[in-house]
Amino acid sequence: MEQNIYEFVTTEESAFQTTGVPIVDGMEWKFFDHVKLSTLYKNSKFSQGPDDGSRPYKNIIRPILNVAYRSEGFDVKDIEPSVDDADNYYKSFLVRKFHDKWARANDIDTFIDDVVESYVDYGGVIVKNVNNTRPEVVPLQRLAFCDQTDILSGPICEKHQYSVSQLLDFKDKWDNDAIEEAITAARSVKDNTNNPSGIEARTPGKYIEVYELHGMFPETWLNEDGDDEKYTQQMHIITYTKSDDDMNAKKGVTLYKGKEKDGIYKVLLRDKIYGRALGFGGVEELFESQIWTNYNEIQIKQMLDQAADMILQTEDKAFQNKNKLKDREKGEVVVHAPGMPITQVVYQPQNMNMFVQKLQDWEIHARTTGSANDAQLGQSPTSGTPFALQQLVTSTGQGLHEYRRGKIATFVGEIYRDWVLKYLVNEMNQGDEWLADLDLEEMQFVAKQISNKAANQKAVEMTIKYFDKEGDAPTQEEIDAFKEVIKKNFMDSGNKHFMEIVKGELNKIPVDVFINVAGKQRNLGKIADGLTNIFRTVIAAPGILKDPGMSKLFNEIVEASGFSPVNFQGLEVGQPMQPQQPSSQQPNTINQPAMAQ
Repeated sequence: MEQNIYEFVTTEESAFQTTGVPIVDGMEWKFFDHVKLSTLYKNSKFSQGPDDGSRPYKNIIRPILNVAYRSEGFDVKDIEPSVDDADNYYKSFLVRKFHDKWARANDIDTFIDDVVESYVDYGGVIVKNVNNTRPEVVPLQRLAFCDQTDILSGPICEKHQYSVSQLLDFKDKWDNDAIEEAITAARSVKDNTNNPSGIEARTPGKYIEVYELHGMFPETWLNEDGDDEKYTQQMHIITYTKSDDDMNAKKGVTLYKGKEKDGIYKVLLRDKIYGRALGFGGVEELFESQIWTNYNEIQIKQMLDQAADMILQTEDKAFQNKNKLKDREKGEVVVHAPGMPITQVVYQPQNMNMFVQKLQDWEIHARTTGSANDAQLGQSPTSGTPFALQQLVTSTGQGLHEYRRGKIATFVGEIYRDWVLKYLVNEMNQGDEWLADLDLEEMQFVAKQISNKAANQKAVEMTIKYFDKEGDAPTQEEIDAFKEVIKKNFMDSGNKHFMEIVKGELNKIPVDVFINVAGKQRNLGKIADGLTNIFRTVIAAPGILKDPGMSKLFNEIVEASGFSPVNFQGLEVGQPMQPQQPSSQQPNTINQPAMAQ
C-alpha cells in the first residue's frame, strides 16, 4: 500500500531519532545524537548517569565557545551595501547610511549572532527564507528529520509547538476548519524533538504540535488526480489529532499544502566531513577533553570526600558502648580506659597531584583545539611571558577564527544578495528622512560634495553678474576661499545630520553588498606601531614621497607594515619642520614638533 504524507512523517521522525549514517568503516554518525550531546555538554549536563549535582561538572567548553563567538562574528557596520552602477555610484553613501538604520530596526545584528552561534556550536547553520525582511536561523533542535548525509538533498521537516493564538494568526493562509479541529484537540503540554523519552513539559496554555514539511513529493500528495510518477516541490503543514474510531490512534490533519519554489533553505558547514549533514562542531571537538576533565574532577571529589570523613580509633573496645559520639554537645567529656585514648585516623589522599596535573593538561588541550589562548580568554599570561611573544601567540591563534569568519561573511553576503537586498531597496524607494551619525571620513566626504556644489553655484552667479556688468569675474582664489568657508561651517556643525532619500530614487538601480570583515579583529597595538614607524620615516626624510626611487621604497615599507600604499597617496610633505626652541619662561617644557596645519 502506498505511504501517505502522515505515515511518511511519523516513520521518518522515528528513524531520524534512532538510526544514523555510516561515515567510514567503523564510524557511524547520528544527527539527532550530535545535536543532543552538543546541547548537553555546552550547558554543563551529563549525557549518562545521575545529573543531580552529586558529580562535579567543570565546563571547559563554554569559555572556548565564547572566544569563537567574539572572534568569528562581525557587526552590521561591516556590511556595506552600495549602488552597482557607475553613473549613480555616488548614491552608495546614502544606501550605507540608510542600511545602518534599517538593520537596527530589523535586528540584523541578532540574525548574524544566531548564524555564528549555530555554526560554532553544531558545525553548521540552516537559514530559512520566510519571505520577510530578516531570514530565520532554524534551531537544529526543531528539526523533526532531514537527510543526514546532506541537508539540502532531501526533505526537511520542522516540528513547531504553536499556541492557540499563534495558530489563529494563520487563519487567512491555512484551512480554517482544520485549524479549528487542531485547536479543539490542543493539549497543555509541549514536546521536544530532542526528547524521545516521552516526558512532556506541562504548560499553563494549550499547544498544538505542527509539522512543516518541504521537499519533492508525488503529485498525488497535493491532489488525488495527480500523476504518481511526477514529483514536484511541495510544502505541507500537518498535525495529528486523536482518531474518532480508535482513541489510541492518531489521525492526520492537513492545515495547508501547496507547491513552492525551491531554495528556501541555505546551509553553511564548519569543517566539512564527507558523508555528514553537519561539519565538525565547536562543542564536538571538545567532547573528549570535557569527558576526561569531568573524570578527573570526580576522582578528586571522591578523594576529598574520603579525606573529609573524620574516623576515630582507640584500643578501648568498650569505648563505643560507654560513649555516644553522634549528636554530642560542645565541651562534653568522653571517658576511655587508662592508656587507651581516642585518636583521629589521619588520611592523606594519594596521587591527587597526578589528577590535578591531568586536569590542567586536558584544559590546555581543549584551549589549543579551540584556538583560545589566555589573552583571548581574558586571563593573564604565565609569569615571565614576553609581551611580543604573547602578541604573536594571540595573533596566530586568531588566524583560524579569521578564516572561519570570512566563510560566515561570504555566506551572509549570499543571503543578502538572494533574499535581503530586495526588502532594503523596496523600503528605500518609499522615501525616508532620518538622523544619522557621520564619522570623520564621512564628514569630510559630505563637506567636499557640499562645498563643491556651493562653489559652482557661486561661480555661476558671479559670472552672470560679470556679464551683466554688475560685478567682477570670479577668481580661483575667491572660489577656493569660499569652499573652505563652506567646509569649515559644515565640519563645525557636529556629526549628527539629517539624511533624506527621495521616493523612487533607487528605482531600477542595482544594489550590491560587500561585507568588510578583514579589519574586524585587527591587532590595534601592531597597527599603532606600524603607523608610528611610517610617520617617523616620513618625518626623517621629508622628500621621500617626491623622489621616484625613494617613493617605491616607501611603498614597500607601507606594504610590509600591513597597509595599502593607496591610503597614503594623499599625504603631502612640505619643508622639514624645525624643532621649537625652548622658551625662557618655560625652561622645563619638553620640545615637541609643531603640528602641521
